[in-house]
Amino acid sequence: MALTGRAALLAALGSIPVGILEPGWAGILAVNGPLALACACDYALAAPVRRLVLSRSGDTSTRLGDTADVTLTITNPSRRTLRAQLRDGWPPSSWQPGTEIEASRHRLTVPPGERRRVTTRLRPTRRGDRQADRVTIRSYGPLRLFSRQGAHKLPWSVRVLPPFTSRKHLPSKLARLRELDGRTSVLTRGEGTEFDSLREYVPGDDTRSIDWRATARQSAVAVRTWRPERDRHILLVLDTGRTSAGRVGDAPRLDASMDAALLLAALASRAGDRVALLAYDRRVRALVQGRSAGDVLPGLVSAMAPLEPELVETDARGLTSAALRTAPRRSLIVLLTTLDAAPVEQGLLPVLPQLTQRHTLLVASVADPHIAQMAESRGSAERVYEAAAAAQAQSERQRTAEQLRRHGVTVVDATPEDLAPALADAYLALKAAGRL
Repeated sequence: MALTGRAALLAALGSIPVGILEPGWAGILAVNGPLALACACDYALAAPVRRLVLSRSGDTSTRLGDTADVTLTITNPSRRTLRAQLRDGWPPSSWQPGTEIEASRHRLTVPPGERRRVTTRLRPTRRGDRQADRVTIRSYGPLRLFSRQGAHKLPWSVRVLPPFTSRKHLPSKLARLRELDGRTSVLTRGEGTEFDSLREYVPGDDTRSIDWRATARQSAVAVRTWRPERDRHILLVLDTGRTSAGRVGDAPRLDASMDAALLLAALASRAGDRVALLAYDRRVRALVQGRSAGDVLPGLVSAMAPLEPELVETDARGLTSAALRTAPRRSLIVLLTTLDAAPVEQGLLPVLPQLTQRHTLLVASVADPHIAQMAESRGSAERVYEAAAAAQAQSERQRTAEQLRRHGVTVVDATPEDLAPALADAYLALKAAGRL
């Protein structure tokens, strides 16, 4: 009969009568008895795994592309020294490909009654919440011939936030905002809707800006200067339906839309405007509103982190109703969605008047740079056909954008790298024109 390694050791120690073993085993145990005894002692001296006390500490959030350190504290309450190999289990997306084994496994020695710490460094490759799995520990004896193994369930979560790569554009956009707001030496004349100050008339000023009452009280002609109105409401609407799942480069369109929304939110909050977020496909996926200027950006980043595209057709009527409920007063609604003909013509256009009647609407969409490259292809029949298909796709996209513009909608259509600054520029242009 087959005999397990542990049974053989017990037989060598006298726990199992040798007579019940097959004939060959008696000779083996007679020859290898000292080795079997050493293995049994090694096994007996290995620290028990179940009695170990484990706890976690460390980072609970990180940005996509950055690292997060999670520390495990292992306390050994037994009378035996713990000589162990430890595996800290996390989902595969918690590390860069090929680095999981090195990052998740640790060797440690913990004397009786003491504790040690090991740190697992995560480098997630996807947004969202990464949940820790079990901690598996293999405890060896002094000779490392035999081991005990067990697992501890130790919950921990690390939220992976959007990277906000467009943050680099914020200083230049803020400088432009200060120009509009009259806080730099560059004065924007005759724009905006909120009175700022009086100054002396210079040739070229709009005569409609002359303040005749102020002029009568002084010897020089005085003109009013204006600044964009503050404390306006801006609602960012993320379409999380199936069209947001399309990949442009290495990431889905939704990620580029999030990045653009974060830059606009940072800029608008600095301008004194109130910013809210709505993510919707067939139901509300995220809602952030009523935050102060200092809390709005962290709130948006945290709400966006677990969002994933849903492979369903977006309910345009439901989205419109949710947007109107979220923005009860006149607002700038920024809808980050697709410019594909079918979803716009069948979904958005029929409900457009409900949005434009009370609000200013800006539609922003992620364009695929590969289409532009295809449109320039030449050199073979296959490439010419690709160029023709790309040109047709671009033409349909432009036609859809023109349909929206005829309804008074501002349209921004740009590649993932250019969408965020282009959307910020469109916001500043609307502010300068007094349309907010």
